[in-house]
Amino acid sequence: MGYRELGHSGQKVSALTLGTMTFGEQNTEAEGHQQMDYALDQGINMFDAAEIYPIPPKAATQGATEEIIGTWLASRKKRDQVIIATKVAGRSTAIDWLRDEPILSRQTPEQISEAIDKSLKRLQTDYVDLYQLHWPDRPIRVFEGLEYRRFADDAHNIHEILEVLSELVANGKVRFIGLSNETPWGVMSFLKLAEQHNLPRVVSVQNAYSLVSRAYEVGLSEISYEEQVGLLGYSPLGQGYLTGKYEDGALPAGARKTLFNRLGRYEQGNGPRAISAYVALARRHGLDPSQLAISYALSRPFMTSVIIGATNMGQLKTDIAAADLTLPEAVLEEIDQIHLDYPNPCP
Repeated sequence: MGYRELGHSGQKVSALTLGTMTFGEQNTEAEGHQQMDYALDQGINMFDAAEIYPIPPKAATQGATEEIIGTWLASRKKRDQVIIATKVAGRSTAIDWLRDEPILSRQTPEQISEAIDKSLKRLQTDYVDLYQLHWPDRPIRVFEGLEYRRFADDAHNIHEILEVLSELVANGKVRFIGLSNETPWGVMSFLKLAEQHNLPRVVSVQNAYSLVSRAYEVGLSEISYEEQVGLLGYSPLGQGYLTGKYEDGALPAGARKTLFNRLGRYEQGNGPRAISAYVALARRHGLDPSQLAISYALSRPFMTSVIIGATNMGQLKTDIAAADLTLPEAVLEEIDQIHLDYPNPCP
């Protein structure tokens, strides 16, 4: 397992991060603990969570993921060996069950302060290594689509958000801060205000990155280089589609699409054609499709760590083994051609 610096923090993180959003929904506590044990044994030193996890988010299970990580930390006594990353929710028009009061989630100072204290309690730790804003507290389109679309005029104050995050760093509850699902304008605004007001700089941005979603390469990758903001790339397998398990309309038992049917973005436009092309490419060269996708993401020079997730140990072992795979030049050339044929079909 290789290690890379997390932005400008000086902290080394493993090239792969264990994503945990299935813990408490598709995975039991025992299964989550088994995954964390194995990941740590294989050299993975960062676990990524969020206050709204597990996915799909709902009031009945919210916080279960952090609680499972917390019982692992309490029982294994290895807090100093792992980097715990979690996230505070952004602006929502539907999620009103995260706080003590029934209020829609926003990144106000009061909500951020309440969120970190609850996360620390569930995680059974005194501090979070990386605290991330899960999505912007601005009225824009997030999670799906490439075009900018603003839905209202009341953007929240980024300076105010940075000030409360600065307090969390100062009082020892947070070591580093990061963004997630952010735009180039958003990242640069946080960096500019941090410099102007002597506030903490973000060290990372956690955005989607996969063979079928490479929008990060336009705009944001330059920021990674020039401003030392590391990319934590999530969904490298296109939420399972790039494994090939949904090919020809298959619906495997226990798979996320089978259970929740909420992955439509991968079935629109050129998405299915691109996915099938990448799966076929892997099989033509005798490669596991999952390992092809993860290895490609790892090979990108702007990538700090690729976030992987699994619902069983077989999947996890396959995914982690991708860290040792170097893709042949012929495969990389074919990937480039498929990308030219079907550019960013599933943003």
